[in-house]
Amino acid sequence: MAPARASLVTLDRAHLLAGTQVLLDQVSVGVLDGDRIGVVGRNGGGKTSLLSVLTGRRTLDAGRVIRTGDVTVGMLSQTDVLDPEATVREVVLGDLDEHEWAGDARVREVLEGLLGGTDAPAVGGWDAVVGPLSGGERRRLALASLLVADPDLLVLDEPTNHLDVEGVAWLAAYLSGRRPQPGNALVVVTHDRWFLDAVSTLTWEVSDGEVHVYEGGYAAYVLAKVERQRIARVTEERRANLARKELAWLRRGAPARTSKPKFRIDAATELIEGEPPPRDSVELVRFATTRLGKDVLDLLGATIRVGERDLLTEVTWRIGPGDRFGVVGVNGAGKSTLLRVLQGEHPLVAGKLKTGKTVRMACLTQELRELDRVAGWSVIDAITEVRSFTVIGGKEVSASSLAKRLGFSGGRQQSRVGDLSGGERRRLQFVRLLMDEPNVLLLDEPTNDLDIDTLTAMEDVLDGWAGTLLVVSHDRYLLERMTDRQVALLGDRSLRDLPGGVEEYLRLRRERPRGGVGGRGGSGMPSAAPARGGAGAAGGGSAAAPVAGASAYSPAQVREARKTLARVEKALDRLQTQQSRLHEQMAAAATDPEELGRLTAQDADLVAQEDALELEWLEASEAAEG
Repeated sequence: MAPARASLVTLDRAHLLAGTQVLLDQVSVGVLDGDRIGVVGRNGGGKTSLLSVLTGRRTLDAGRVIRTGDVTVGMLSQTDVLDPEATVREVVLGDLDEHEWAGDARVREVLEGLLGGTDAPAVGGWDAVVGPLSGGERRRLALASLLVADPDLLVLDEPTNHLDVEGVAWLAAYLSGRRPQPGNALVVVTHDRWFLDAVSTLTWEVSDGEVHVYEGGYAAYVLAKVERQRIARVTEERRANLARKELAWLRRGAPARTSKPKFRIDAATELIEGEPPPRDSVELVRFATTRLGKDVLDLLGATIRVGERDLLTEVTWRIGPGDRFGVVGVNGAGKSTLLRVLQGEHPLVAGKLKTGKTVRMACLTQELRELDRVAGWSVIDAITEVRSFTVIGGKEVSASSLAKRLGFSGGRQQSRVGDLSGGERRRLQFVRLLMDEPNVLLLDEPTNDLDIDTLTAMEDVLDGWAGTLLVVSHDRYLLERMTDRQVALLGDRSLRDLPGGVEEYLRLRRERPRGGVGGRGGSGMPSAAPARGGAGAAGGGSAAAPVAGASAYSPAQVREARKTLARVEKALDRLQTQQSRLHEQMAAAATDPEELGRLTAQDADLVAQEDALELEWLEASEAAEG
């Protein structure tokens, strides 16, 4: 039997108000030694307030917070609290002598991962003053300072903000590898679903003043939530359907996406049986071709320059009707500039941009100033100013209906635009763009200020939207969910096609010499030839694009892995049958405590066997794919 885990912080009948809104209503939850908890919920629902209560930054209106003796607590908040007059050394290392931090492998790992090395080149050295640094650099400093301090309870509020895909991957690996240590725990609020799945072993959902606890990361949370809704016969049919669609996509994807599944494979299969793919790509392309014709956007031998620096050189990229591209790259590589070029807002130094005659383009930018003109209007008036009806998924949709799908309930549609939160203004931007009926849509960091429910709703709407979509984002989950192909700006003046998706991008970044443009190691010289241009491909010049990495497994290993998969799946079938019979016996023995206890012990043993088989299945599935 595993030893009992100690409680670090416990909320006992916690009650918290914000004006007249109840954020926590008699909530009792606890953070145990070894927990890694992901916190999800709608914007304004109380996630940040819950973190503030756990860390002692906010007091309860009723109830109590119980902290174990000398437990240390550290929190990364969304607001920048760094002293602008302090140096990088003072912020990150505090009073530590050089021999103390330089001899600590954990500290060196943090400095390497977030600041580019022990000499902190990414922020100008240890003696650089914090004040002039960018928001992203200051965010990295605050995170590095917290990880160096290594508190018992580490609380992170949106830690992936300002981190690129590579930085998010490093942070997830660090927290998964370093935090499951005796005596410590992690609580994190984030809208990054890939990060949640990679890091969390528990999920807390903050909703309507309650905190619901689910075992596992985001994928397990989606399944458990659907099961809970089905059993309780909830009336929110729309949200249940969205969760089922999300689960169907998760289970169809690579097994590596759910690397720590705590749920039953058969249960997931039953839930998504008959659920169609998120979108019918063939049908959408057919509609898109009808609306757009064959020519959409073609960059031909294009060279893009900002100031004295070339971002891309002699790049050819053909974007066709119905294409859905995700764009990744290091900060400063030129992703947003590339979108401005495609809109004709940034000139080319060489080459040309060909835009189809029927293209009607719209861009969701990172700016919110475009709503200032309608600040005094109601939400619904700001939407119907554009159009009262549009067509999505072959069906006519009213402005009010689309607004409701994206989180503006009937009453909220009458709110003044000027009174909306940042996330609500972002949602309003998106609704107005869709009502304008573009056939080419560019999204520049669409996850900013949006909660998971809104992101899921956005993805659902775009599943039925027939047009060409380009998404720039550091959110790995959103890129893989919303787009069919990904391209990368690696900082070497090329645009690289990624047949292997974001995972291939991370591999390419690991293989590059230190010092890529915009990366943590500062700027460097090109180190890879541009990819070959062609229809639907990214590239430039005449050099061939490197082929995606070859399989790490021999044919014999692949065959053996497939045999293992078949064996494990049969064993899981047998276990499922045993569990079904056992559950029937447990139901019949509900009034016999002794018999019920014996059957419960048998059930726990079956669950343990199932967990071991699922782990074996996941390991074999990677090799079986070759």
